[in-house]
Amino acid sequence: MVAAGIHIVPLMPAADVIALAVEAERLGYDYCMVADEGVHPDIYACLGAAARETHTIGLGVMTNGYTRHPAVTAAALATVNELSDGRAIAGLLAGGSMVLGPMAIERTRPYRVLADTVSAAQQLWSGDEVSWQGERVALDHARLGLGAQEIPVWIAGRGPLVLGLAGRQADGVILTVKPDLGAALDIVNDAASRAGRAAPKRIYLGRICYTPELVEGQRSTLSFVLMDSPPRVLESLGFDSEAIATISHAARTNDPALVDPLVTDDLLHRYQIAGTPAECAAEVATLAASHDLHAVLIDALSPDLDENLAVIGDSLPIIKGSHP
Repeated sequence: MVAAGIHIVPLMPAADVIALAVEAERLGYDYCMVADEGVHPDIYACLGAAARETHTIGLGVMTNGYTRHPAVTAAALATVNELSDGRAIAGLLAGGSMVLGPMAIERTRPYRVLADTVSAAQQLWSGDEVSWQGERVALDHARLGLGAQEIPVWIAGRGPLVLGLAGRQADGVILTVKPDLGAALDIVNDAASRAGRAAPKRIYLGRICYTPELVEGQRSTLSFVLMDSPPRVLESLGFDSEAIATISHAARTNDPALVDPLVTDDLLHRYQIAGTPAECAAEVATLAASHDLHAVLIDALSPDLDENLAVIGDSLPIIKGSHP
């Protein structure tokens, strides 16, 4: 049976982030990931508190190498790993417009930033003293204060370079665009095969929209997703060359308003799992079987705690195939 997880975008008070992690464990979720959105509640403070109030659920981050130095990330995750008795997960990505734009950080060479972040963190988790020079980051006689750590790395991405990195070095790959799953996994699997290693675990991340209101709720974030997507993904969603050019320009100028008119009702349904609860359950089962998914993660991104609690409560039986 496919594993289930929640992905919290912390647009809510820190106490609500912790409450969601606790409730997710009580319901039977396997994973709780928290997005590092920079100007919102700090992910490590929240996960440290959640670690002390939970016992079995995997606790992870979705962070990048632009807003935090990889050594700081490695130490923070090691702290969560210690507090949770080994339940930490490193979700690493190249950084997106939603987090970098408000900080006025230019998203230059995202693959290189991510590759350096993965390499630096994995070396530090060996527990050895590390002197190393990456292209964007260096370590000089650095040693992790908490010693060696067993922390799985899950890489999230859509571009071919990032997917290739996941195939070569990650324990898991997180994919977010439903119609692109097959093409993305082909890139991951090819890279893993060339590296002579087993392919990473396959994780699908997206909201399961079992009501019209949930479908509409994705409208506000999809423009940012499109701005961070390569042409292959945009083509899988049905965009022509003119629309892709518009999206590229919006990404260069950090202007999601240019993309908003492209986020149609039809696109919202093609991008993610949507329909009645029974239809969503059937689609999850089909995706899990077709792509050998290890886990399905669903978004919890409402500022309202009760709405998030309802979403994670209603979504678990859909993921697990136990919806009536």
